[in-house]
Amino acid sequence: MALSKEELKAAILEKATKSPKPQLYIKDFYKCDTEAKPRQIKNIANEMVREGSLMFWSSGSTTMYALPARIQNEEKKKEE
Repeated sequence: MALSKEELKAAILEKATKSPKPQLYIKDFYKCDTEAKPRQIKNIANEMVREGSLMFWSSGSTTMYALPARIQNEEKKKEE
């Protein structure tokens, strides 16, 4: 049975929090609900960006998703 929208948001946040790398591809979130279609997961991840719980991160050639706090922590580490 597919997860509800709120359950999927919680699963995405958990994945973004526990992942060893701070930035994640959209395909990394596909594992959060194997029954959901990729487009559904992308729409929910984009909604989470609009809400501010996730943010886009760009390497210049690829756009990824990340938790705002994790990106800020990574930037601080680079400056030190």
